[in-house]
Amino acid sequence: MTTPAILFPAVSLLMLAYTNRFLAISSITRSLHSRYKSEGGVAVRRQIENLRSRLKLIRRMQSFGILSLFACILSVVGLFLGQRVTGEFLFGLSLLLMLGSLLFCLFEIQLSGRALEIELADMEE
Repeated sequence: MTTPAILFPAVSLLMLAYTNRFLAISSITRSLHSRYKSEGGVAVRRQIENLRSRLKLIRRMQSFGILSLFACILSVVGLFLGQRVTGEFLFGLSLLLMLGSLLFCLFEIQLSGRALEIELADMEE
């Protein structure tokens, strides 16, 4: 029962990091909106497309992270109630969901790098 419980702090910290990424994207979106209204331009449109993709990935990251935490909690409950097979299955599911969340995070980090490349290319022109 203690093995699934060690995932709780990790998931909590991961969700905090995901929320911080979401808040940063929100701030960037708001500033990009005013920049788009005043300037327009191809680089701004490319950034908007990039942000839309990143927001989708962040939503998926958060969803998979939350589902991972649910599965982990249910795993502990199953183990507490003596349902070893159910508890082990749910713990495995929670690990797979966390892996999915981390993969979406990796893709979002890649898109974040592309956003910076768009800005750098715009400054070079």
